[in-house]
Amino acid sequence: MENEAGDLVIRVTAMPTDLNPYGGVFGGWLMSQLALGAASLVTRRTGHKAVVVGATDFTFPGVMVVGDELNVYAQVARTGRTSMTIATRGFGRARASEDQVEVAAGTFTFVTLDENDRPRVVATTMGVD
Repeated sequence: MENEAGDLVIRVTAMPTDLNPYGGVFGGWLMSQLALGAASLVTRRTGHKAVVVGATDFTFPGVMVVGDELNVYAQVARTGRTSMTIATRGFGRARASEDQVEVAAGTFTFVTLDENDRPRVVATTMGVD
């Protein structure tokens, strides 16, 4: 499914182990879900292993509680010679609702690697940007 935020790459429910000491969903958990989704998009688009080399521009405009569903969307923001920059946005949805609120956003830069774990030229033959 594609929308203005990009491709849906992760859909997961927040569990009790994902909470911070104040009872809300931990920002680090949200960041990790965004990173997993971004990595999935890069691998799908290139067909190769990729590692994060940078992460920036994080915002947490909304909140989630245990039981809420997180939907992570990702889109290619830039393609370099050996890297891809992916913009991600996470939307929370209360369990008994269809309404979504943006709860996290961030940008990740990945370098694609060859079989010897050396940077390789990005070739987006697996998907369409």
